[in-house]
Amino acid sequence: MEIFLVGGAVRDKLLGIASHDQDWVVVGSSPEQMLSQGFRAVGLDFPVFLHPKTQQEYALARTERKSGQGYNGFECFYAPDVTLEQDLARRDLTINAIAEDAQGTLYDPYGGQADLENKILRHVSDAFSEDPLRVLRVARFAAKLAPLGFRVAPETLTLMKSMADSGELTHLTAERVWQEWHKSLTTSAPQVFLQVLKDCDALKVILPEIDALFGVPQPEKWHPEIDTGIHTLMVAEQAALLSSQVSVRFAAQVHDLGKGVTPESEWPSHKMHCHTGLNLIKALSTRVKVPNECRELALLVCQHHSNIHRAAELKASTALKLLSQLDAWRRPERFKQVLLCCQADHQGRKGLERQPYPQAKRLQAYYQAANAIDVSDIIAQGFQGKAIRGELDKQRIASIEQIKLALS
Repeated sequence: MEIFLVGGAVRDKLLGIASHDQDWVVVGSSPEQMLSQGFRAVGLDFPVFLHPKTQQEYALARTERKSGQGYNGFECFYAPDVTLEQDLARRDLTINAIAEDAQGTLYDPYGGQADLENKILRHVSDAFSEDPLRVLRVARFAAKLAPLGFRVAPETLTLMKSMADSGELTHLTAERVWQEWHKSLTTSAPQVFLQVLKDCDALKVILPEIDALFGVPQPEKWHPEIDTGIHTLMVAEQAALLSSQVSVRFAAQVHDLGKGVTPESEWPSHKMHCHTGLNLIKALSTRVKVPNECRELALLVCQHHSNIHRAAELKASTALKLLSQLDAWRRPERFKQVLLCCQADHQGRKGLERQPYPQAKRLQAYYQAANAIDVSDIIAQGFQGKAIRGELDKQRIASIEQIKLALS
């Protein structure tokens, strides 16, 4: 029996970056032998075992044969005579098909080290096309490794395009789509995930609401980049620079979905997009099973980002209404998240990436001034019932007015 460290742990070690998971391949063993040594079986479709002490995953070397549709449509074969090279052959990318033994010797039958050196994401073999999930995985790896200069090999992108065109991607489950999207949102370049999917025609299958934004014009006066799809990629990039929170990054990516359904006769104006985008976000979130935290923030940003951009023009009473609609009083941290998304939207424009966003500071000042009003003082003054809310709003509006004057 021989044991090898494989996959991302080897790849990241060679790249000099942190790796959180360690996966192992066992060659020359059987399920019975693994169980006899204290390993616990956890694999349903193929033999995976947890180490009795480290709880890390150890999988028997295996081969696979396509037997159905989707990423679950495989028959798995494992036996003590399956070789390491045969096991590595079924992996997605050459950079993920490198193994290391206990002495630190590398086994690289498919040129993964050369592709690491040349910063190329290349499929191991044409068997890549048998698993539609790999299209999303490559896009996600491209996002993760983009800061290091990695790019998808042209022949791999061509293969991914043929997979998208074949209809195979429609068999991906919502859970796996969100899992890969979520992982891309934790990288430092989440916009690359969307760009790669767009480049191989997979975006229109996986996330058609975002794909519909490409080719849709916006007023050049406000959007020098013009194309709404390009703007979305730029906003995604800015959001990643401003926050590491997945909910912020998600909301930034979908805040303009309404522009994808604006009638062409109204282009480049999109007066109703803050309203029409709401149903699109709800439908997308339901279909892909987006967590409620992400969904709720995205809806708030979609509905209110135009008014937030106009913060300096709002009357004090309108500003108070906006703060209440954002539930800033009970959810101040989420209020800050909304402002971060709006800043990303503001700076996600060609040539305006470093333009200040004073609207955020203004609304924060409005919030702090209004929130400083103590309702117990109002009650002490004798106000009762509905009159308490009326007086509270009156005093909050007055405090916002004072900030407006100070900032004017």
